Amino acid sequence: MSDEDIPEPDRAPGAPHPREASQVLGQDQAVADFLGAARADRLHHGWLLTGPRGTGKATLAWALAKWLLSGGAPDRLWTDPEAPVVRRIRALSEPRLMLVRRPVDEKTGRIRTEITVDEIRRLQSFFHMSAAEGGRRVAIIDAADEMNLAAANALLKQLEEPPKGAVLILVAHQPGRLLPTIRSRCRELRLLPLDPDGMAAILLDLGIEGDPARLAALSGGSVGEAVRLAGQGGLDLYQAIVRLFADYPRIDRRAVAALADTAAGRPSADGDPFDLIVTLIDRFLTRAARAGLLGPPYPEAAEGEAEVLARIAPDQRAAQLWAAAQAELSARARLGRAVNLDPSALVMDMLIGLANQPAS
Repeated sequence: MSDEDIPEPDRAPGAPHPREASQVLGQDQAVADFLGAARADRLHHGWLLTGPRGTGKATLAWALAKWLLSGGAPDRLWTDPEAPVVRRIRALSEPRLMLVRRPVDEKTGRIRTEITVDEIRRLQSFFHMSAAEGGRRVAIIDAADEMNLAAANALLKQLEEPPKGAVLILVAHQPGRLLPTIRSRCRELRLLPLDPDGMAAILLDLGIEGDPARLAALSGGSVGEAVRLAGQGGLDLYQAIVRLFADYPRIDRRAVAALADTAAGRPSADGDPFDLIVTLIDRFLTRAARAGLLGPPYPEAAEGEAEVLARIAPDQRAAQLWAAAQAELSARARLGRAVNLDPSALVMDMLIGLANQPAS
């Protein structure tokens, strides 16, 4: 397997790796907190970047690494993208930087499900060997909540006795899974979901096309999820799901069959069609349940969505029915994938089952 063929577990499907980003957008408060610490000469040795998946945590982590290793100005996070150190960082050839992520199993060629203690031991060696050269060294752990217990305990020792000049940047999607002692030894920068304006700016910067307001609504403000949706035609597929329920409880079986056929497509670098369809069905049911409690959502994630949701989820009782359907179908999808059921048949069964859902 060549280097080009090796997957990167810290890259969202269909998106460039976060180390390629030229700037951090939509997270001004987190950037200001970091630069404020720098100006006050209180740069902590451990930084924990938290917030929903896809809100730019890894992009910020790489921006911090570039800033720290290039001696950036204290009043802005921007660094010259053509500076030698920044080019080395993008190429993963900067000797003062180490990336820790889930490794590839050499026997199977697949990415492991967790960060192992061997990866953290490599981090210990990195700090030990580079200490003789002096200066600052940076390690990025993405994602820290994917460490197994042995790896977490090994990292804790690094945080308790940090080498001089070392900065550890931890990306965590679920910080509650980290050891409390790890969290307590880091300064937290919490990133927030992006609004449509922030989403639009980032998607434009990435060259991604699509309605930013609808992508923001459907992705929950997650850029990574918005990129996946845009790359796989997620907005069009969600529109098709909304249309299915325009005449609920009647449902167009030919339209159901078309969605089921889409789910049977082969996974690619942009993502898994089955996972995308199931995710979109799950989002629709979740939004229906929320509409029964809070009213139709705005902005809409599809044309006519608010009208459809207002009709099928007019009250709290309907909200409970759709919430129960969401939980049941999510469990059925996970079980079906686990036992390798035909994706097309599974999606067909899920959608026909929703047509038989008791009307409110």
